[in-house]
Amino acid sequence: MNLGKLGDVVVGAAGDVAGTVVDPRAGLGRLRAAVTPRAVAMLTAGLLLGFLLARSRRRR
Repeated sequence: MNLGKLGDVVVGAAGDVAGTVVDPRAGLGRLRAAVTPRAVAMLTAGLLLGFLLARSRRRR
């Protein structure tokens, strides 16, 4: 995996989400086209890692 393009992926996804807020019909079409299985896996891994980190900090 090329981590150099990770920022581009994140910024592109954020732009698609912002476009969905402004124009839901066109935004959802762009968002569906941008979502790939790899992006879903990265998002899921990030959410899981964030959840586990927050949970471990809360218990202290």
